[in-house]
Amino acid sequence: MPSLWAMTAVTASDHPTLAPSIPRQLFVDSGYVLLGLPLAVASFVVLVVGLVAGVGLVVTVIGLPILSGTLYAARGLADIERLRLPAVLRQPRIRPHYRLPEAGANAWRRIFLPMRDAQSWLDLAHGILRVIVAVVTFALTLAWWIAAAAGSLYWVYDWALPHGRDDSDLAQLLGLGDSTTARIGVTTAIGVFFLITLPIVARGCALLQASFGKALLTGVAEMRDRITVLEEQKRAAVSAEASALRRLERDIHDGPQQRLVRLAMDLSRARMQLASDPEAAGRTIDEAVTQTRETLAELRALSRGIAPPILVDRGLPSALAALAGRGLIPIELQVDRQLGTPGGRLDPAVENTAYFVVAEALTNIAKHSRATEAVVAVARQETQLQVRVGDDGQGGAHLAKGHGLAGIADRVRAAGGELAVVSPSGGPTEIRAELPL
Repeated sequence: MPSLWAMTAVTASDHPTLAPSIPRQLFVDSGYVLLGLPLAVASFVVLVVGLVAGVGLVVTVIGLPILSGTLYAARGLADIERLRLPAVLRQPRIRPHYRLPEAGANAWRRIFLPMRDAQSWLDLAHGILRVIVAVVTFALTLAWWIAAAAGSLYWVYDWALPHGRDDSDLAQLLGLGDSTTARIGVTTAIGVFFLITLPIVARGCALLQASFGKALLTGVAEMRDRITVLEEQKRAAVSAEASALRRLERDIHDGPQQRLVRLAMDLSRARMQLASDPEAAGRTIDEAVTQTRETLAELRALSRGIAPPILVDRGLPSALAALAGRGLIPIELQVDRQLGTPGGRLDPAVENTAYFVVAEALTNIAKHSRATEAVVAVARQETQLQVRVGDDGQGGAHLAKGHGLAGIADRVRAAGGELAVVSPSGGPTEIRAELPL
């Protein structure tokens, strides 16, 4: 079924390696550190002058706009630094959410707005204090580059340097003599040492400078984003649990409960028929036995939807194989068999969520898609489990509330994962879930 997974081939490049080659990272780190000093000096001059002028003139009211402008300038300089951080830290760019002016706010409210924003003061502190870190890292990186280049290439220009007989070089101090070979050998060896350690030193200086910027410029934003994510996960977990309980209550009420009521009525009727019509009582008891078997079958089906025993006992591949075997349309299963081995078993919460995603997706396919075949693919990708369910149906699936996929999305978010649905009108449809391990 090639049409289903034509879009999936692209996902292999969705997560490229974040670790560049050593030479490339060396130039990235060195450029970051060396460019950091002029930016730090410019930032220091602008912000210190603005801060001193604003504080000094605050009694004349003129200082307030100056101070506000200085904070806005600090924000702009901080944004420049945030653009430079991802190349060194190998992390996505994070920008804090600054306070926004209220609708209809007057000029004075807008002037005071950055002064009431804690992140603006952190930007100002970074813009002033970063020069200290920038000077140290700049000097160290530049010195290492000069030593590496001058030492490793010493053999090229040694002949052009004056060497007097009375001069004491490092080779003589080490007891290797005053020959040209000894002098070139010792100096070149030192240069090679600096050249070998240059990537480590440049990386360390870049990380020191970037970590200082991250702590002040994105630390609070990351914490707020994390809190927001946890709150969303909590809401999604509550919503998923409530939906599951409502569905379970409805299924029990519409199925086993009605059958048990009928079973009780049949048994009562059979007891009354025993004395007057034993044959009729026997037929009624046979009907009750049939009701009992059907009730047990429905209870087993409900238990499979909650936590199927095969998932607990034999793992995710076997549970998905049993699920695919009960499908109303042909289902192609592509599951890593190692996930079912004792050493490859996942966390029970991840297995339950993955099973729920596949089970609910296949149920939606059977009910709404008009598909003739489907594909289920489950693979472990380093730190996450990827679950894909596709069909060749009519498409049009989406995550709006009130639709079957909304419950899947809540369940995935509650587990800390992400759900994506690609379902153009006319099909095909792909549901892709990524669950953290």
